Formats: sequence, structure tokens, C-alpha cells
Amino acid sequence: GQRLELLSGKRVGVICNHTSHLPDGTHLVDALLRQGVNVTALFGPEHGIRGTAAAGKKVSDFTDAATGLPVYSLYGKTTKPTPEMLSGVDVLLFDIQDIGARYYTYAGTMAFAMEAAAQNGKSFVVRDRPNPISGAGVEGTVLDLAFRSLIGMFPIPARHGLTMGELAKMIVGEGWIDDTRLELDVVPMTGWSRSMWYDETGLPWIAPSPNMKTLATATIYPGTCLIEATNLSEGRGTTRPFEYIGAPWVDGAAAAGTLNALRLPGVKFSAVTFTPLAGSDAGPNPKYRDKRCGGVAIEVTDRSAFRPVQAGLSILGAFARMSPEKFEVRDGLMDRLLGSDIVRKRLAEGTPAADLLRLNSADFSSYIRARNAYL
Repeated sequence: GQRLELLSGKRVGVICNHTSHLPDGTHLVDALLRQGVNVTALFGPEHGIRGTAAAGKKVSDFTDAATGLPVYSLYGKTTKPTPEMLSGVDVLLFDIQDIGARYYTYAGTMAFAMEAAAQNGKSFVVRDRPNPISGAGVEGTVLDLAFRSLIGMFPIPARHGLTMGELAKMIVGEGWIDDTRLELDVVPMTGWSRSMWYDETGLPWIAPSPNMKTLATATIYPGTCLIEATNLSEGRGTTRPFEYIGAPWVDGAAAAGTLNALRLPGVKFSAVTFTPLAGSDAGPNPKYRDKRCGGVAIEVTDRSAFRPVQAGLSILGAFARMSPEKFEVRDGLMDRLLGSDIVRKRLAEGTPAADLLRLNSADFSSYIRARNAYL
């Protein structure tokens, strides 16, 4: 069911990275070239085509040694393919494993490429992949477009419950890019159902970015990514990024006690000490590098009951209350992550997480209704 006829007789530009493998381990580009598909250019997202560039690090254009093809970076000087980059291309093929959270740049990269395809008369194909944290769970506040950025471009919740193919259809159907005259084809998966978690698919886990080491990381990430916008360590530079949260001034036992007292569903917190170390791609310069941090380790005990965004907001609220004189928030980044400044302001006032998540319940309900058309 690879639908190769969508590419036959066309010059193909492939937007891919190290996750773009077939189940047998062959890289998509190698497989296409072997099938005689005329691949003329490659495009790489954040972390680059091999997935080894550190988070936020600009990536430059180069020629791929293995294939001799030009590789254009969509995470550097430009985030949207230019007419020049597309001059030798008739169709763009997108095949990148996403992680099911709004704050991740691959969906933005896809959207910019879709817009460029529409504006330059190219067709667009998405080779769909599983939502690793299942397509069933939807949670979080819906992005207010005033806070649009590459880490969140659309009015969708933090945990959106879509695959990239479904999101692509929704982007076109809801008119979220400038030009809706896009010829879009989605190659659907076979054997996937919405309730499936990645470890139920039988596919090997390939870390979509250097710190997305395991499915456990991805399960928690829609909540603990919010820690990025504070002066707490989110565990970069440790073996458990996004699962360890702390700082040199945190009393881990007290923090774990406070958080466990909230009785959040499907999760438990334990005291931990950790020392972030500089690593190659996963943490070139982590917060509190070489400093011993107290904090909590987050363990998901029931992933179907667990609400990552509620947990993330609860962690923020707990640390704000426990260490008001030490805890700091980077307002701009927090607003871009939460997709709202109201949520941050109410959080600072001590509003509980469950109430924060109800702040834009009308937007959430309309998202759920609209989403149904694209599943």
C-alpha cells in the first residue's frame, strides 16, 4: 500500500530525517531510489536529516554524501522551501515521525512546506505514521493564534490526538495555510488503530529528536515540556530528560510529597538527585550543568489514565508555591508553549491545573468537533 503511482514520472523532493525508515529498516530515500523513483532533493527539519543536531541549533544546506542529492535545511536561514529549492521538484513527500504534542517543530515544518507547495504549484504527499502516544488522548489548552510560532502554529491543544496525515488534512480543510488550493494526498497506515501506543505497533522506536529517548519520554513530554520555560531543569543532560525535574535549590522529598498529595491520575513522583552533564547532541549546555539538583522523578503508572498536561501544570503550580522567591518563568516562551497568556497569569495566581484546563473549554469543544472530520 505504498501508493508509488503518486510519484511515478515526477521529480520528488523528500522531507525526511533519520526516522523515515520502512519497517524492515531501509531508509525511505534508499527504498525510493531502489524503486526507480526520481528523487531530486532532500529537505531536513530541526535536528537535521540525521537527527543529530542539538535542539534549536540552526542547520545548514549541504550535499548528501550517500546519494549525492542536495539537502536543504528547513531549520536555519529558512523554514519554508523557496521557489529556487522547489525548481527541480514536482511533488514534495513528507515522512517524519512526530510525537503527538503541539510543541514540536516537525508539524510547523510540514505546514510551511505545504504552503510553499501550494504557492509554487507542486503537489504534496504525506506518508502517515502513528501518533506514538495514541491518537485517542486529547488534552490541553488550544493555541490562541496571537502566540503562533514554529513550536505551535495552529489552534489545536497541546496533546492533539492526530497523526501527521490527519493534521495535514485538517490544515487544508480548516484553511490554516494561506493557499488552500493544495493537491494533498495522504498515504494511510495499515494496521493502525487510534487507541494504539507506539509499543503496540511492532515498529522499532527511533528517537525522533535527541532528547526524545523513549516512549516514556514522549508520554510525559506534553506536560513537562512546559518546564523549559522556567528556571527548573527539565532533565536535559541526564538519562531521563523530561522525566527528571529539579534545581539545586529544590528539596526533592518535599516536592514529591506535595505532588503526590494532589493524587493525579496514573502518575507517581519520587525524590531524586541528579547532575546535568554536557552531552553531545542531547544536552550540549544543559541548565545547572555539573550542579547537583534536587527534584522529582515522574513515573507513569497508568498511561491511559495519565493526563500529561494536567501533570505539567500541577508541577509548575507546586514549585511556584513551594519556592516563590526562587522559581522563575520566562513569560514569552511560556505563552508560546501554553498558547495563551491567560493560562500563565492564572497559574501565577495559584489557579489549580484542572481549572486552568477549563479556561478555553469552548475552543477545546470546537476543536474536538472539527477534528472528527479528519480522523
